[in-house]
Formats: sequence, C-alpha cells, structure tokens
Amino acid sequence: MMIARRADTRARADFATWKMIAKLNGASSLPASAQNFLASYKALLKDMSEADATEATIRQMYATYYKEMGGAGTPPEVRPAPTAPVADNVTAFRRPAARSKPSSFRASFGFGGQGQQQRLPVALIFTCLVIVYVGIRYFWR
Repeated sequence: MMIARRADTRARADFATWKMIAKLNGASSLPASAQNFLASYKALLKDMSEADATEATIRQMYATYYKEMGGAGTPPEVRPAPTAPVADNVTAFRRPAARSKPSSFRASFGFGGQGQQQRLPVALIFTCLVIVYVGIRYFWR
C-alpha cells in the first residue's frame, strides 16, 4: 500500500507539473513518457470533461509508476485523503497597528511613558560629540 500511495502522489504531482509546462509552451522539453501522457490526455479531452480526462490520465500514470516502483499485479485503488478547504492553512495578512503620535515634547524624544526604552535624540548626541571634539582640540594646544 505504501508503494501505491507514493505512486499516486508522484503521478498527481507530475501531471500537474507537466500540464503547467505544456500551458507555458514548454512541452517539447519534457521527457518522451511525459509527452505521451500529455498526448493521451489531449485525446481524452475530446471525449470527456477536463476533470474526467485528468483523472483517467492520472490513473494511467499511477499504474505505470506502480510497476516502476516494484508493485506487483494490478495497482490497488488509492483513496485520496479528505481534502480540507484551502483557506484553513492560509493566514490572513494584517497590517500592523498604526503607531500613535506622542502627545508631548518629552514623549516625542523618548523620555516619557512607562516601560518605554529611553532614547536620546540625534541632535543631542551630535551636540555632545561636537563638545567633546572641541574640548579635546582646545586642551591639546
């Protein structure tokens, strides 16, 4: 049964990939077996709906892969896992909350509020650096 599941998964993944490549006009770069499966899919599309043709082609691929992987006899029927709605595993994008503007002069420079990390304004740091530089130049003369 494990071989059957792997063969079914591989058949479904390969068919989806090959179908997308064929839609992008890249079918000529696919291996011969893939081109044969796509040709049989196109032939089946003339007689049945797209969903039925897809399932029939995947069953053909599954049987081929089952034999390639060492399965003996006719491949067992693999029941697909119950599919959950796609939206269950998607997280909605949320914008971060807008920051409120500081209400006072002290809060705007990071000196106010509880639990806030205190920050020095850039102008104050620059002024201190200038004072240190001028002091060193003055005292070394």
